[in-house]
Amino acid sequence: MKSSANSVLVNKDYDVAVVGAGHAGCEAALAAARLGFRTIVFTISIESIALMPCNPNIGGTSKGHLVREIDALGGEMGRVSDRTFIQSKMLNESKGPAVHSLRAQADKAEYSRTMRKVLEGQKNLSIRQAEITEVLAEDGKIRGVRTSSGTIYECGAVILCTGTYLRARCIYGSTSTETGPNGLQSAKELTSSLEKLGIVLQRFKTGTPARVAGDTVDYSKMEEQFGDDRIIPFSFTTDPDEVQKDQVSCWLTYTNEKTHGIIRENLERSPLYAGVIEGTGPRYCPSIEDKVVRFPDKDRHQVFLEPEGLYTNEMYIGGMSSSMPEDVQEAMYHTVPGLEHARIVRNAYAIEYDCIAAGQLKTTLEFKKVKGLFSGGQFNGSSGYEEAAAQGLIAGINAARELAGKEMIRPDRSESYIGVLIDDLVTKENHEPYRMMTSRAEYRLLLRQDNADLRLTGKGYEIGLISSERYEKLKQKERQIRNEIKRLENTYIGASERTQEILQLYGSTPLKNGASLAELIRRPELNYQKIAPLDPERPDLPNDTTEQAEIEIKYEGYITRQKKQVEQFRKLENKRIPEEIDYAGIKSLRTEAAIKLDKYRPHSIGQASRIAGVTPADIAVLLVFMEQYGRMHKDGQNG
Repeated sequence: MKSSANSVLVNKDYDVAVVGAGHAGCEAALAAARLGFRTIVFTISIESIALMPCNPNIGGTSKGHLVREIDALGGEMGRVSDRTFIQSKMLNESKGPAVHSLRAQADKAEYSRTMRKVLEGQKNLSIRQAEITEVLAEDGKIRGVRTSSGTIYECGAVILCTGTYLRARCIYGSTSTETGPNGLQSAKELTSSLEKLGIVLQRFKTGTPARVAGDTVDYSKMEEQFGDDRIIPFSFTTDPDEVQKDQVSCWLTYTNEKTHGIIRENLERSPLYAGVIEGTGPRYCPSIEDKVVRFPDKDRHQVFLEPEGLYTNEMYIGGMSSSMPEDVQEAMYHTVPGLEHARIVRNAYAIEYDCIAAGQLKTTLEFKKVKGLFSGGQFNGSSGYEEAAAQGLIAGINAARELAGKEMIRPDRSESYIGVLIDDLVTKENHEPYRMMTSRAEYRLLLRQDNADLRLTGKGYEIGLISSERYEKLKQKERQIRNEIKRLENTYIGASERTQEILQLYGSTPLKNGASLAELIRRPELNYQKIAPLDPERPDLPNDTTEQAEIEIKYEGYITRQKKQVEQFRKLENKRIPEEIDYAGIKSLRTEAAIKLDKYRPHSIGQASRIAGVTPADIAVLLVFMEQYGRMHKDGQNG
């Protein structure tokens, strides 16, 4: 570190600078540091590391898949959640395994403290409380960052994980404060620096409900919501026996016509409907006033009361985010059964912030215009802690790989929800914060949360974030699954009286002849556990191993069909498009398609086919051109 003649402090101690220490920033910084690069993470407030400014939970429908995948690749979110949760529940268990999703209620303060401790103990990683006001680049390549005090940190890669803090504005009613979540300082100067680099920003909005004092709530008027009897951890490295503990309850209640009437009467005072809020909000997580307007036929909406932690009295009112004035908030919350006398601790508010249209990124999460500049999290136009962490992890991995001169990774849609998330962000024009959903994944029967380790831990090992010990355990699990499937397929039982009794117990058709145990498992009303009395030679295997064997057997036909679909998908994904292609010069390619392809610069034919405005006919033209281009290029090399 040195000071130049004009007294500007210049620090040359780091390879990677991460801007922001939310869920994306934490994963990005840990990944880069664990891959051997000197990393510094900047945060406006050290107390806000891994802050949960909105809902107090990790996971949920489809988001649980992301957490499992983060863990399988060597990320941290799942491990910290396992150490700090206060209730855990597997969602959608009445449906098929493709949509099972783990959700854990977190102790907000403890989660933040635990993640901070992980960062503080990580080799190659430093934390710095400072605001970054400028990203420095020369000739389209990253040189470093500048803080508000003028200090320059030179580095080879910068990862932007600014969340909802860029020119943030919190609003409820006529009250508007230029702050980030929880009243923290917003970052006001970085936007202009990014625009000078040619990065286009847009304005998005999100919101959060009020928090109330738990001792002013009448829980007798609500339905108690319990956690699972047997807790399943997020991390594949967590011993399930170590997370079995007493859990806190959540509570369910509902809005009613009186609630909706108060909202309708005061819509003109809502900044959302009065035009005060300019940013676009998330369609799949609307405010309560938005729900009342958009769904006038519904006479009630679910409201969940969720504890913010073990050592606080605050309760989060899930399902009732709002930007209504304070007096309207008081009135509408008090109409909800159980909240008649609830005392508000923190008002609900909407928050506007600057973010990018992610089409400016490659699928590696590097900006197309600036080499060495990466981006992850809500700054990319997504919503949610889990989506942010997933992007941060990939951005951190790729920043490190670029500095190491290695090929960067591009998770694809057929191998992970992370691949679906990133592909959607960079190929689709998102006009609202993007939220992950199971319906977005074409191959969701293959991309289950239960097999994330089987899909991705090998890749994590190749990257360098998974230890050899953990990788060997994975290989052992794979062998056990294969052997157990083979055993079940080749173990036959006869139509004995005992067999018929067991089948009758579960309403299953009696056997006329012998059948394999696998054939019995395929019956809808039976499963691995139910046929245990018919399987005395059953080996003692871990639950997650037998679960995989059962799913592979029970859904064999569907799984085989999806694997064939993936093979077709990969044929197009493997047809790479050279970066230098001039789309405007391709004859027979429609003008709209040429413009869209030039804007997004897809790396493969498969990705090109998913860009809005590009038709199958355009793809056919592009395939013919690619064949001609390949021959010309080959002839030129031979000449």
